[in-house]
Amino acid sequence: MYLVYEPEGAEEPQRWKYNPKRLMSVEREDLERRTGRDYSDFAKGVMAGNSLCRRALLYTFLRREHPKTRWEDVDFAWDELKLEYSKSEYEHMRTEALANLHGDELAVALQQIDKELETAFDDTEESGKAGLPIVA
Repeated sequence: MYLVYEPEGAEEPQRWKYNPKRLMSVEREDLERRTGRDYSDFAKGVMAGNSLCRRALLYTFLRREHPKTRWEDVDFAWDELKLEYSKSEYEHMRTEALANLHGDELAVALQQIDKELETAFDDTEESGKAGLPIVA
C-alpha cells in the first residue's frame, strides 16, 4: 500500500510505501503522541480515513526526507492525500476472490478489482514479489 501526496501544482505525486508493521518504534511512539491513539487504533484510523491519523502519517514520511518539517506546516486538501493499493496487492485480492467468492459476488468483486488494476502502481520492480494487502 502507498501513501500518495499530490499537492495542487505538483508535477508528480510523492509516493511512500506504507506498511504499518515496518514503521520504526520512535515513529510509532510519535504517531501515538500526536494522535492520542495507541498504534493499532492509529493504523485503523488511517485505513478508515481519519484526517488526524493521515496528517500524522504524512508528517512522518515528509520528516524522513525533510527532518526540519514542522507539524504546523503539514496541511493538505482532502483530495491531495490518498492511500492506494499496489498492482501486486490487487492481484493478490483477485486470487483470493477467485478462491473464496462465487456467482454475482465474484463477478462484482472481479469487476472492481480489474478496474483498479488498470491504473494501480506497479511495485513489482521495487520488491520483486507481491506483498499481502494491508487490512486494519
